[in-house]
Amino acid sequence: MTGLGAVFRPQLPPERLRAIARLADDAGLEELWLWEDCFLEGGISAAAAALAWTERVRVGVGLLPVPLRNVAVTAMETATLHRLFPGRAIVGVGHGVQDWMGQVGARAESPVTLLREHLDALRALLRGERVTTDGRYVKLDGVALDWPPTSVPEVLAGATGPRTLRLSGEAADGTILTASTAPEGVRRARRLIDEGRQSAGRTDEHRIVVYLRTATGPDAAARLRAEIEANGEDPVPEHGVAGDAGAVAKAVQRLVDAGADTVVLQPTADEPDPEGFVRFVAQEVRPLIP
Repeated sequence: MTGLGAVFRPQLPPERLRAIARLADDAGLEELWLWEDCFLEGGISAAAAALAWTERVRVGVGLLPVPLRNVAVTAMETATLHRLFPGRAIVGVGHGVQDWMGQVGARAESPVTLLREHLDALRALLRGERVTTDGRYVKLDGVALDWPPTSVPEVLAGATGPRTLRLSGEAADGTILTASTAPEGVRRARRLIDEGRQSAGRTDEHRIVVYLRTATGPDAAARLRAEIEANGEDPVPEHGVAGDAGAVAKAVQRLVDAGADTVVLQPTADEPDPEGFVRFVAQEVRPLIP
């Protein structure tokens, strides 16, 4: 079955999260996704709170910028979430926005090398292994988690460029694609991910999660266009969807047909009714998705 989720935008203050997370849980939303955008809200702290306030909704962090985090800390926090809330936490890691990484003095000369080393060490630690590695960026000396997850969780990687997409296929369990990814971009990403999987001899499942800019209501088209233009893109139909549940469901299906496993509806930053958006996704769009 196609997965469907919604984003809690960090442009909302953290104190709004409790009500929206509980609404998502009650409305039957499958996945609520959070962002660790600089310099708004912490991904792990927000995810832990959302999971504690709810009973069934899965909570994703898409994504944690690896230049900001020692891999041992990422592993400890990820393992803690999975032990406290089994099967409900989803963690993705990625390069982060390079300008932001530069602002905090964490910009890596080779982001792809850093991400590869981080993924390899993180997944090994979450498998309960004792890890010693002396990489360019990741250095561990006999590190093992005292409280690894009781079952090995998936680790997703955010990716856009060809090298990172191939790396995600090699070293991650799934890939997160941005809301700028049109259906043809999903097909291209799947091909590159599969190239990476083949080179690594991987035959396990690899989930593709795609964000989809979504606006509904009387001013939906104008809000969507403004958001796309503010992101420096041409407001072409493939870069988002505005309309009722039927129109949104068709856009979701186009991404699924192109190879997406989960589509996460991303409201505009100025969405006037975030709670209503969650209800819309869970109660109006979900019934139209096979």
